[in-house]
Amino acid sequence: MDDGLRPVRYDTALALEQLASADAKLGTLIERVGAFQLKVKSTHSPFEALLEAILYQQLHANAAKAILGRLLAGFGDIHPQPEQLLAAPEEMLRAAGLSRSKLLSLRDLAARTLDGTVPTLAAIRRMPDAEIIERLSQVRGIGTWTAEMLLIFRLGRPDVFPATDYGVRKGYLLTFGKTKAGKPITADMLPKPEQMERRAARWKPWRSVASWYLWRACELPPLAKGLLKEH
Repeated sequence: MDDGLRPVRYDTALALEQLASADAKLGTLIERVGAFQLKVKSTHSPFEALLEAILYQQLHANAAKAILGRLLAGFGDIHPQPEQLLAAPEEMLRAAGLSRSKLLSLRDLAARTLDGTVPTLAAIRRMPDAEIIERLSQVRGIGTWTAEMLLIFRLGRPDVFPATDYGVRKGYLLTFGKTKAGKPITADMLPKPEQMERRAARWKPWRSVASWYLWRACELPPLAKGLLKEH
């Protein structure tokens, strides 16, 4: 069954080679994690992808999936068009499980799709990352992080660095910082985004790939984390 996922279209072998050459310690992490396995989901329009992103915010994945299923069922088991979402009765949307805040966010998303603020799939593919983030961040409930996730996991952009992401910050600490075995990692221990961005400058134009490996660093067994020595 087609899951709608496909490999990224950029040269991952070249990316790994250049990242390891630019940052030996990141290269060690890459070696320990293994093959780059990011796949992107590109079957949805920006409107549909952001609709799902809003629904999944601050919810367990299973709960969000159930709400999405009920919402789509109200439109014939397909994603609604922006006009349909705006015309749908509030009672119908709330019955699917939408909070008042998410309902307002979805309606704003629909309105900003219709007025062109949220671009079409064809248009967004031609736009630079910074412009996409600026445009999408105008939507209620959509911030920089959500736009960055769309860039990495939907559009397959190779050079996005979500420096505020908890997993990326934790992976950075485990890879480049100092931690004590057995000691829990707390929020105050995480590196500041600006500190990370300074080092990440050497990872251009492959910061999405580096970010994927930082996420994987969080999954390494404790011994492996401790063996990531400075070069």
